[in-house]
Amino acid sequence: MSAPAHHLPSSLILIGAGKMGGAMLEGWLAEGMPPKGVAIIDPRPSEEMIRLCADRGIALNPQRPEKPEVLVLAVKPQMLDEAAKELDALVGPQTLIVSILAGKTIGDLRKRLPASRAVVRAMPNLPASIGRGATGAAASEGVSEPQRLVADSLLKSVGIVEWLPSEDLIDAVTAVSGSGPAYVFHLVECLAEAGIAAGLPEDLAQRLARATVTGAGELLFQSDLSPETLRQNVTSPGGTTAAGLQVLMANPGGLKALMRETVAAAKKRAEELAG
Repeated sequence: MSAPAHHLPSSLILIGAGKMGGAMLEGWLAEGMPPKGVAIIDPRPSEEMIRLCADRGIALNPQRPEKPEVLVLAVKPQMLDEAAKELDALVGPQTLIVSILAGKTIGDLRKRLPASRAVVRAMPNLPASIGRGATGAAASEGVSEPQRLVADSLLKSVGIVEWLPSEDLIDAVTAVSGSGPAYVFHLVECLAEAGIAAGLPEDLAQRLARATVTGAGELLFQSDLSPETLRQNVTSPGGTTAAGLQVLMANPGGLKALMRETVAAAKKRAEELAG
């Protein structure tokens, strides 16, 4: 899963060092990115980020930063308009922009940053903050193959990267992997509540539900088997799991239909926000 360090850029400016930006920074440093080649612009950096920059020799809010090889946008989307003029001044002819701003299309970015030529739009998810993210990425026509490899290395520092043939698929990625962790967290909530209804003490039901979902997720992560095969392996014919799955897999009205409706609703909202 680790990206080859030789595709990391020689100079990079990170705009926004919050939870996601900070996680990406730690990933880059772990992959061998020279700290002296990194600068951070964040008007309200955390105490932890201030210490990290001081310890590693990373420039924090430099007065006159040089135009970098890569400019990574990790601020809140609503801050783009306010910061656009200052950001555009950081874009050189060969600068690659990597944006993780939700709802901001490549067209939005190029309109607000007229100097931009090469733009990669990426949608990571929350587990990227612990290095286990799933990111969908799309490149503008101006992105060269070497620049795509650089973006790939930067994004892979926090998990897997899937390159999309079209930016149009970003909204579907948002609905599946971007919003997906919340669906899983809610599954834990529901499983615990069902355990309580079945007679378990609340604290015990909470612990069992949490451990079950995290354990199953880790098994899925480590296994080469498909989810379908793993499900079949744990399901004895006529047993308790089969009885429960009959409810979850009911047609119509089972989990499949509900999940399809969930993802469709999230995708529709992503399209509205991007419009």
